[in-house]
Amino acid sequence: MGPKAAMDRRAEHAEPPLLFDEADDWSPGVSVDRLPPDRAQAILEAAKRIGSLLKAKDHPFALAGGVAAYAHGAVVRLQHDADFCIRREDADAVTRTLREAGLQVFLPPEDWLIKARCLGQDVDLILELAKRPVTSELLERAEVLPVDSVHMPVLAATDLVSSLLAAFSEHHCDFGAVLPVARPLREKIDWRRVRAERGDAPMAAAFLYLLERLQVIEPEEAGP
Repeated sequence: MGPKAAMDRRAEHAEPPLLFDEADDWSPGVSVDRLPPDRAQAILEAAKRIGSLLKAKDHPFALAGGVAAYAHGAVVRLQHDADFCIRREDADAVTRTLREAGLQVFLPPEDWLIKARCLGQDVDLILELAKRPVTSELLERAEVLPVDSVHMPVLAATDLVSSLLAAFSEHHCDFGAVLPVARPLREKIDWRRVRAERGDAPMAAAFLYLLERLQVIEPEEAGP
């Protein structure tokens, strides 16, 4: 029997490939590390609920974070929480509104945000965005967009991306999470202002250079 015939014969008697890991649920006594459940819809529902409550009481606010990127049209994976920007002077009134609606509200050690729980999801009410107080001017630049079926003020694309770049540091610098936001929103972003606000920071400057090399944005014009 030649080598090819021997290989064919072994293939005929080989066990079929498994379509699942051997350590799946059917194997007793073996634990399996699973991917976290998809929480995107739950986070969206929480954002819609909070947005509706704030709108009903005329509180100035703007949706921020990943849900804001989603509202602008970016394809993002929502797995953490919903973020809202509110002014510090409105914090007590917003807290009262949420508690009257039966939501849990917490005051964490950090003095720049308030935390809440809505429909089982975490919600951050941010008083300082990128280490700067949330102002009326910031909220007035917000764009009213639909979040699924609920329209609400959403942080302007320029402010959103600028805040994401401001979060870069030597300890947390995930370009891969911000690139899917910056690329589809590039036409809505004032890159001149982003450079002026964040271009001096090493990590943000590196990300802007990456966008140039990927031809997402035009290179910065050289000075005289």
